[in-house]
Amino acid sequence: MMWRLKDVAHGNDQQTNASLIKEKLLALKGKIPGMTAIEVGFDFSRNESSCDVVLYSEFINRQALAGYQVHPEHEAVKPFIGEASKERRIVDYEV
Repeated sequence: MMWRLKDVAHGNDQQTNASLIKEKLLALKGKIPGMTAIEVGFDFSRNESSCDVVLYSEFINRQALAGYQVHPEHEAVKPFIGEASKERRIVDYEV
């Protein structure tokens, strides 16, 4: 998942919110059944087609991904990200 962030949200600038999003998402590690990996990174290219924050996560199967999406710990993070972001993109795939 990738987000473009608002310049200001939650009384914070974009960079602060990016750091808080990363902190909140990484705090999910070990709390979500079936999640095998989670990474959060920031864009450094800063061009018109880039996003600001990216989440990469792996799950053992589609059911684990579905469980993550409604897990209470994940649900608690969604409002913060939703308010801080102006756009998001999602790609779910299997290898």
